[in-house]
Amino acid sequence: MAGHSHFKNMMHRKGRADKIRSKLFTKLSREITVSAKLGLPEPDMNPRLRAAVQAAREANMPKDNIERAIKKSQGNIDNTYEFSRYEGFGPGRTGVIIEVLTDNKNRTVSNIRSIFQKFGGTLGENGSVSHQFEQVGQIKIKKSIINADNAMELAINSGADDCITSDEFYEIICKKEDFNSVREKVEKNFKETSFSGLVWNPISKVYLDKDTFSKLANFLEQLEDDDDVQNVYTNFEVDEKVLEGIN
Repeated sequence: MAGHSHFKNMMHRKGRADKIRSKLFTKLSREITVSAKLGLPEPDMNPRLRAAVQAAREANMPKDNIERAIKKSQGNIDNTYEFSRYEGFGPGRTGVIIEVLTDNKNRTVSNIRSIFQKFGGTLGENGSVSHQFEQVGQIKIKKSIINADNAMELAINSGADDCITSDEFYEIICKKEDFNSVREKVEKNFKETSFSGLVWNPISKVYLDKDTFSKLANFLEQLEDDDDVQNVYTNFEVDEKVLEGIN
């Protein structure tokens, strides 16, 4: 099995769910505020804001928090957040792409570089890792509200390239340049999506042993704990047996 979900599963086993939720709400609020500020403060008229609100609802973020984050965008915000992307190599030469929203790039890059150095990794230039990934559009729909045949039909009719089955979702995948068109067609026929956005899918994988995976998990945990970090993508592959005995 591959991907960042291994790290998430491990963190839940370590009992960090409450801390993760608190951090997630902070990050989601920031994304909602920035999305509303860049466009209209109405989710139906602002695709980026709609996606941010979808993600917040999926994380069970209270409605009042969502509305407060939207309202904040219409006031005098002291800090202006900027989007940045960082790339590097983590433990085991795992490729890592980090997306951030920050009001202080110097602080953010200093924090991220420090985490890489602490775990023997290297923060590189843009392009040093992203060639190992492909940026694609992804739309997630819960398996509990649609069956496999209907999900595949929806993907085909919307012009997507694939429909992948994960533990909880059907993931409709499309080319980056087709994302807006595919999303509009999906949402026209099916409003109950859990996520829609651009993600980085690995093209090549790095296979890890148990010790390296444990080190990588701690490395990813510290990246996720940084308030400026919005998303982290990795390209590791690990066998389920590797996870046995890791607490």
